Order: sequence, then structure tokens, then C-alpha cells
Amino acid sequence: MMKDLIIGSNSFSGQDFVDILLENPEREVIGISRSREKENFLLKYKSHRNASAFQFRQFDLNLNMTEFLEFLEFERPRRIINFAAQSEVGPSWDHPEHWFQTNCVALARLIKYLSSCDYLDRYLHISSPEVYGSCDQNIKEAAPMNPSTPYATSKAAADMLLANFMAHKTLPLLTVRATNVYGARQQLFKIMMRAAIYIRLGRRIPLHGGGKAIKSYIHIRDVSRGELAVLENGNLGEIYHLSPDRGASIRTIVELISNRMGEAIEDVVEDVEDRLGQDAIYEINSSKSRKELGWQPEVDLETGINEVVDWIDKHWSKIRALPHEYLHRT
Repeated sequence: MMKDLIIGSNSFSGQDFVDILLENPEREVIGISRSREKENFLLKYKSHRNASAFQFRQFDLNLNMTEFLEFLEFERPRRIINFAAQSEVGPSWDHPEHWFQTNCVALARLIKYLSSCDYLDRYLHISSPEVYGSCDQNIKEAAPMNPSTPYATSKAAADMLLANFMAHKTLPLLTVRATNVYGARQQLFKIMMRAAIYIRLGRRIPLHGGGKAIKSYIHIRDVSRGELAVLENGNLGEIYHLSPDRGASIRTIVELISNRMGEAIEDVVEDVEDRLGQDAIYEINSSKSRKELGWQPEVDLETGINEVVDWIDKHWSKIRALPHEYLHRT
């Protein structure tokens, strides 16, 4: 039986990828996260018919790396997929050392070990288009990195480290860079979730820079399908982009949500100062993934937004009681 190990299985992207892996009954899936498993309604795989094929273990790679490497040596997974990261852009200005500790230092210890183990067939690393800085649809995988925030710089440094180990050691590396992922179960402080929650609460949604920044929103299941295609059919050493057909401004996204909820955007937003290091355009070219892997996004924005709003409505009593703002953890 194929054994896959997901680092960061508690994350929004990680939990959905666990769910898609469980579609194959011949897989055993192990999930690793620094925190305990979330409530069931926040983890899609909890309701999967093959959920019994999943096991969860709690390790903090910043604190328990030795124990985690011993666990790897015992389990010997054929494939490892790494979603773990300090991933918020704005707070990285306040605690850059925390972002580099998780995204670079802990990763370096892990990769040093993985590059010498004899059981690993594929290591899929989840990077970010943030490494390019402000970018448009002409940006392809070979574009130079030009990060504009501490978060983006930490991810760029990680990617460079991985490339070194791929070139000079035996690390079976694959890399994915996906644009702005969204969907049900996402962190509640993310813009789509926050917009719908604030409207339900009667609070105004702050739009940094008036919401003019262009983002490329792509549904989580489209990203998970793309990551699986890379894991199974990608060429070792290659980077693959996953992005929608076109981008949209943050203001446009909020307007779609407010319209869906029967509110005028002017009544639910307030313009505030732009974020430090905010990229004006965030679009990338994903033609390589489409041509080489046969992947393309399937969930349109309207369908995805309806799913988000419906999920919030369904679980409103629980969601209302949870924190709606970002809470930093070291």
C-alpha cells in the first residue's frame, strides 16, 4: 500500500489534499501538524468514506524535529507533501525571525535528512508566487524571484535551498506555486471568509488601498487536483504554477459576496490604508501545468463564492463563536 505523509495537514490546503488522497483506497495517509486536529467541520477529510485510512500525529518541527525524523524513519513514507509554513504576509513584518525559523531553518534540517534517506520517491513542496513580487500573467516558472515582504523572502530562500539540495544531493523535489486559494473551511480572517462573516455581523469590511490590488482567486479543490497531478506526473526538479484564467480586484470579490448576501458594497466596506509591501498585481502563467499535466481549473468564481457563503450559513453558530482575526503563533 502506498504511504503518503502530509506535513501541515491541519492547514486549509493540507486538509483538502488529505481528502483528495483518500479517494484512492490503496493509500495510507499520515497527517502531521504542530497543533491538534481542528473541529470536524473545519476538516473535509473527517467525513470521507475512507477516513479510517488516515492517521494524525502532532509534531512541531521547530521544537520536535528529532522526534519527527525518528517517526519518518519508522514510517518510511514513499511520498511527502509539505504544506507547513508561516504564511501570512502582513504580520511577517512584525516577527520576521519567526517566518525564517519555520520556513527556512526548520526546513533545512528536514531537507538535510530527506536528501539522504533511501525510501523517498517524491517530495512535493508548496511554495508561493509571492516570491516573484508584483507579477502579471506573463510570469512563468523560470522568472527571477523578487520578493517584497519578509514572508515572500523566507519562501524564496526556502526555494533556493531546495534547489541546492536537488542539484547536489538526491532530493526528489517537485514544487508548486498556486495563487490565492479560497473555499469553505479557509481561515476565517481571509478576505472571502471575513467579508461574509462581517456582513453577517453587521460590521464594515476594511479594504486596504480601496481593494484595488488584483488577485487570482482559485478554488481549493482545483489546487488540490493540480498538486496531485504534479505529485503523480510532474518531472523531478520542476516548478509548476496553478492559477485561474484571470484575476479580479479584491473590491470586485467583496462586491460579489455582498451581492450574494443581498447587500450593496457601499454599505458594507470602508477604505483603509494599503498594506506595507502589497503587490499591485498577483497573476501568473499556468500554461505549463495545463499542457504537460492536462490540468485546468474547473470551479468558477460564482460557484466557489456560493459554496463559501452556504458553508458559513450552515455552521454559523460555531463560526460566530470563533476568533475572526489573525492570531500569531511562534
